[in-house]
Amino acid sequence: MTPLAFEMISARLRAWQFPGGIDGVVGIASGGVVPAALAAHQLGVGMRVIALNYRDEKNEPRHAEPVLLGSAPDLGAWKRVLLVDDVWVSGKSWRAARALLPETIEVLPFVMKGKVDFALISDINGCVMWPWKTYPQTE
Repeated sequence: MTPLAFEMISARLRAWQFPGGIDGVVGIASGGVVPAALAAHQLGVGMRVIALNYRDEKNEPRHAEPVLLGSAPDLGAWKRVLLVDDVWVSGKSWRAARALLPETIEVLPFVMKGKVDFALISDINGCVMWPWKTYPQTE
């Protein structure tokens, strides 16, 4: 696993060209909550959370499809949102979250890490260690 420094992530966020006209940010819990908070702060907009579960602590799928753990957030008058997750592996969690948001809202993707155009970090292979997460000690 590659450890990531918060300062590196913060610098990349400051340099990132977010699309204009974003009314709010929706984070996919649990991994997308901190990235969504960082993006919402950077954009100066509100944030909501949608709680899904698909992968376990080792990043292995634990369900055939992502499972909604609560209810979809009320987005009020938001018309254009950024839907944020920590990592894009297969896109299943993002697509499941998108399907739970109103069809009339424009939803744009953003992830911290992945091999996609809308990933903040696409140049590091393999698993990473986020500075806001604790990891079990290995011998």
